[in-house]
Amino acid sequence: MKRTLVIAAVIVLAASLTPSVSAATKEPVKICSKATSKPHASPSVLQPKTVAKSLPTTFTFVTNCGNIVVETVGAKAPQTLTALATLASRGFYNSTLCHRLTTQGLYVLQCGDPTASGSSGPVFNRKPWTGIPDENLPVGQSITYPAGTLAMANSGKNTNGSQVFFVYEDSALNPYYTVWGRITSGLDILRAIAAAGAAKQGQDGKYYYNGDGFPVQTVEIRRIIVR
Repeated sequence: MKRTLVIAAVIVLAASLTPSVSAATKEPVKICSKATSKPHASPSVLQPKTVAKSLPTTFTFVTNCGNIVVETVGAKAPQTLTALATLASRGFYNSTLCHRLTTQGLYVLQCGDPTASGSSGPVFNRKPWTGIPDENLPVGQSITYPAGTLAMANSGKNTNGSQVFFVYEDSALNPYYTVWGRITSGLDILRAIAAAGAAKQGQDGKYYYNGDGFPVQTVEIRRIIVR
């Protein structure tokens, strides 16, 4: 789940909110309402220097497809939770689009980049945050990232920022990604989004269903409630 640069055409797809996919038509996800968010620059948020005295216990992702409730791991990932709670409270995730869906071999929906490019993260005064250290890595577990896991996406060791991924089916990933929560409500929403498929642009300029690409069902995070 490394952060990767998504071609500009995919950002156009995100901006359109109504992607035209040249493949077998699938039924729209009935639980989802129309998304109105568009890719935008990351808002400036000061990075916290110390761990919060009181760590959040739940994150509720309010999306156009319904609420996804996550129970956190608490003291197992204090720096991660402090950073995510800071970003959420400052509105960093408001009106952002989930930019990546994988449906083959790896079963995740990735979100948390306001630019929807997959290559951006939190900044302060236009300067990127220092990477959040890895925490609570599932080393030695038979299934490293089981269905319902919430984890951090990164581009290498201790490079965590704002991007997260929701695991909707058991996924065998290397234990390189901080696990910070477990979905207690909304796993059915993720599976419905996954069933609609992902798309990538072909050489002819058209979009086709693909096992790894932009979600055909546009998913926007409207806000996150932290408690």
